[in-house]
Amino acid sequence: MSNVQTHSLFTDFDINLFKAGKHYRLYEKLGAHLIEKDGIKGVYFAVWAPSAASVSVVGDFNYWTGGEHLLQVRWDSSGIWEGFIPNIGHGAIYKYKIASSIGGVITEKADPFSFYCEKPPHTASVVWDLENKWNDESWMLNRKKHNDLDKPYSVYEVHLGSWKRGDDGKTFLTYLDFAKDLVNHVKEMGFTHVEFMPVMEYPYDPSWGYQLTGYFAPTSRFGTPQEFMHLIERLHQNDIGVILDWVPSHFPDDAHGLGFFDGSNLYEHPDRRKGYHPDWKSLVFNYGRSEVRSFLISNALFWLHYYHVDGLRVDAVASMLYLDYSRNDGEWEPNIFGGNQNLDTISFLKEFNEAVYLNYEGVQTIAEESTSFPMVSKPTDMGGLGFGMKWMMGWMHDTLNYFKKDTVYRKYHQNELTFSMTYTFTENFMLPLSHDEVVHGKKSIFGRMPGDEWQKFANLRLLYGYMFTHPGTKLLFMGCEFGQSAEWNFEQSLDWHLLQYPYHSGIKKLITDLNGLYKSEPALYEKQFSSEGFEWINYSDHQNAVFSFIRKGNLEKDNLIIICNFTEVVREDYRIGIPKRGILTELFNSDAKIYGGSDVLDSKKVPIDTFPYDGRDYSAALLLGPLSVKVFKIS
Repeated sequence: MSNVQTHSLFTDFDINLFKAGKHYRLYEKLGAHLIEKDGIKGVYFAVWAPSAASVSVVGDFNYWTGGEHLLQVRWDSSGIWEGFIPNIGHGAIYKYKIASSIGGVITEKADPFSFYCEKPPHTASVVWDLENKWNDESWMLNRKKHNDLDKPYSVYEVHLGSWKRGDDGKTFLTYLDFAKDLVNHVKEMGFTHVEFMPVMEYPYDPSWGYQLTGYFAPTSRFGTPQEFMHLIERLHQNDIGVILDWVPSHFPDDAHGLGFFDGSNLYEHPDRRKGYHPDWKSLVFNYGRSEVRSFLISNALFWLHYYHVDGLRVDAVASMLYLDYSRNDGEWEPNIFGGNQNLDTISFLKEFNEAVYLNYEGVQTIAEESTSFPMVSKPTDMGGLGFGMKWMMGWMHDTLNYFKKDTVYRKYHQNELTFSMTYTFTENFMLPLSHDEVVHGKKSIFGRMPGDEWQKFANLRLLYGYMFTHPGTKLLFMGCEFGQSAEWNFEQSLDWHLLQYPYHSGIKKLITDLNGLYKSEPALYEKQFSSEGFEWINYSDHQNAVFSFIRKGNLEKDNLIIICNFTEVVREDYRIGIPKRGILTELFNSDAKIYGGSDVLDSKKVPIDTFPYDGRDYSAALLLGPLSVKVFKIS
């Protein structure tokens, strides 16, 4: 006889929404919930397993034996098994033991909706209460002013397991440690947002968190859910937004995970051409199944609701959009129109974005999408996918390819930099120098720079100055902000000792000042996604590898003049056209001594001459330091 009492949190309306794929709060119903029934405290369990013949809850409260706590299947063909187990509570460890009606298969699974998991390598779920007293009201009430598309958006991308480790070099820091050290660092550097590589529970460290088994649980490697909430709260209290990497694109086939959950292809697409990812040897969600869509959208909203998250960066969108992604001929099937687009995915992504923006004001979704798929960051009512922003992968590849070239040859490749301006305003682009660019033999960003030590650092300063003055929001991976020289290694801390050396500390000072410039100058963010915010002065001086442009804000007085010298040759009396009379006041110079530069300095005030140049009535003669970018304002 089962020691489970009949109970349900589901209404008929819930079930109808679930079956239709429109239930976006499934985390309130499925999973393990602490309740009181007839004066007795216990846990209500509910799990979706339509192909099961029986489902038992096994755990540390019944010696992991099946049959003692059997759940009951609902009568409504929803496939949900549920029941109340009295006298167990917070901290109970459990799994679902599922006997399938298909071939007698028995699986033992972690709860797809568990709020907390055992610390890897253990794989069970933990009953947990997410109640928390938040103290970030000011941020939550005003975050729209921080998060809008016409605001500065400078993102520090972090892998928590390797940002910094304990004194022994091996021990993970905790969420509480990060709430001090990481918050202080990000605030000092002036970043507006932190983006965490996936914090949802994952079994395998080398996956960096991109192979998830606990979609609703922050990894227990660093502490409890409430401790992760405290980290987010501390960031908010310091006016720093929080973005989470979210992985709806694929999941691992670990025995305790979502794969083959009830003996059937429940979460994954049953057709291997759509349900298996050859690159990552992982399973792909069935985006056309209503209940799976409810699971995924509920998961996205869960992090926005319970953890006060300000944005979701969606991983591997390109792999979701195309049926032939990483597949050869014969390994994929065209859609009903004969094309290669995954129509179920497109529909799902639109629905996901609509749900996010409808339910949470002041948040953003960001797509990591590397193809020319149209209108990724345009509203769904215009025919777009509905994301707030899209990573500008083309800019990243072209820019890094240009910068690795010896300066002697750059005059032949200037179009690699100027080309981005032909498509910059087709999407709301974020410029990423992410973790993917500092692994697998690619070298660190610093390591890609050519020349001797001084030239490498000068090139790096120039790259960052160009990045921060180019239209679009910014993302920089941890370690890049001080010129980490080695490739990123997920198994160890960043090389913080490098900050004792002047060139590295100079890069840190440079990024701090660039963040300050970005936040203080409206011309760098008010029209960052509009062609009205940019104008070339001269992009055709290939011979000298110099170009210049104007960034524009809502008010003409805020406009900035930017000039970049991509060689180590000092340019004296370098003339550029200026749109009006006045004086050029220098706001930033990457060649300054405080950054490790050569200190080839012009006057901080440069007169504008009544001398036509570059098709303009006025001009100014500037002194350009080697491998440098300068920013001016007209006064």
